[in-house]
Amino acid sequence: MEGTRPIYRKEETLDRIQDVLAKARNADIPVLYVQDVDVAPVGTPEFAVHPSIAPLDGELSVHKKSTDAFYGTDLHERLQALGVNHLVITGFKTEYCVDSACRRATTLGYFVTLVQDAHSTTDNKVLSAEQIVAHHNCNLHGLDNLEHYIVVVPSDELQFESKFY
Repeated sequence: MEGTRPIYRKEETLDRIQDVLAKARNADIPVLYVQDVDVAPVGTPEFAVHPSIAPLDGELSVHKKSTDAFYGTDLHERLQALGVNHLVITGFKTEYCVDSACRRATTLGYFVTLVQDAHSTTDNKVLSAEQIVAHHNCNLHGLDNLEHYIVVVPSDELQFESKFY
């Protein structure tokens, strides 16, 4: 069963997400979490964000029902209220949630930075997780929709300049 396959580079990915969160928080950049309600029932331990990257008090969380973080949620409205125009995206299930968030964000008017080493997935029947991550890093880098685009950068090169977020 696909859901029981191990997450590729799970601990390293969590470490990179921790690094990104620290940089954002140190620069006073808003941090928002998006959680998929079909993973497990809300409020259960299986639904909770991994403790190493859990939200701090006051950080917003959006619950979604589809792979698209914007569909059927108030994510876009929350981002607009915060004056955000650039998203830095990390997370799990590269080929579903991460990919969908990156692509949809550009059509909604956001610039996107996908953190190259801060997203991951599991193997599927055709490709290894390593191949899936590499494929998305390659294909999403430079993708543009209308006037907005996606860049892919490693976490150690990521810099937050508040005028862009």
